[in-house]
Amino acid sequence: MSTARPHRLRAALVAAAALALTLGAAPVTAATAPAGAAPDGAVTKDVVTGDEPIDYVALGDSYSAGPLIPAQRLDPVGCLRSTNSYPAFLAGYFGVRSYVDVTCSGAQSVDLTKRRQTTIVPGPSPAPQVSALSSGTDLVTVGIGGNDRTLFGSMIEVCEKVAPTAPKGAPCRRHFTNRKGVDTKLRDATRIQANVGRVLRTVARRAPAAEVYVIGYPRLLPQRGTCQQVAFAAGDYRWGNRVERRLNRSLRRAAARNGATYVDLYPASRGHDACAGREAWINGSKLKPLRAANFHPFLRGMRGAAQEIYRRLTDGGTAPANVYAQPPLGSQTPRTD
Repeated sequence: MSTARPHRLRAALVAAAALALTLGAAPVTAATAPAGAAPDGAVTKDVVTGDEPIDYVALGDSYSAGPLIPAQRLDPVGCLRSTNSYPAFLAGYFGVRSYVDVTCSGAQSVDLTKRRQTTIVPGPSPAPQVSALSSGTDLVTVGIGGNDRTLFGSMIEVCEKVAPTAPKGAPCRRHFTNRKGVDTKLRDATRIQANVGRVLRTVARRAPAAEVYVIGYPRLLPQRGTCQQVAFAAGDYRWGNRVERRLNRSLRRAAARNGATYVDLYPASRGHDACAGREAWINGSKLKPLRAANFHPFLRGMRGAAQEIYRRLTDGGTAPANVYAQPPLGSQTPRTD
């Protein structure tokens, strides 16, 4: 979730993206995946059931796009889309007829419906993400909200900056509490529900036959304790968790009120937060070129998210172990480790 990044972080992301592209990615000529057979034994709901092939469109921000996870796509480079994102894994699991990924790192809710996207690497603004939808779209995933009102971007930046002033306290929470005693981060996380609701109504108009799934954010911080990987003051961990839970509540409510289904990644990602070491789905404060942007998913996090989404879409099914991320036409075969 890369809105309002400091200039030094933007420069680091640009450099890391260039390295990832040099070492990993081939030019992409289309965003539609080849047809494939649905996994044997899948027990799926509605649109994803039966013999009809699935046309799948993925909308969202960096938590759907996968910045710095190899291989990075070039359509456009500024969106930092990975061939190993959870949408790519889902496309492989379901053997979809077509797979269009228009997710973009830095996207806010408004970027899904209007041409105003600001990409990480400077370049022309992509078309509104909903332009990829049509009356023939069967399946849509929407992962958005964390960049709205700079919810996560400014929280992460400020929390790391003020942590040394009160290492055992909660200086970040204090920073975002105004003179009236209002926690502005919790307030903004609540208000984002309206933004996501507008997106879902637009999706419904453009893809009236589609099943729409709103994807929640996985757990960023541990349920308790602290770690060196996250440069927050001790008291701000619990508060940061509360902000994220409030955002996910807004996503769940927006989905419920607009005919979509919410997929909660928070329970499945317990024990896989940024402090979980080798089990972490989420990177911590340090940007890791060719692995993950800071506070963004690793490859294992994308796979874990895809497996949980598949389970929800199939009423408890297990994602096929021998099926990997499905690349768009023209891209190199993604990593499977």
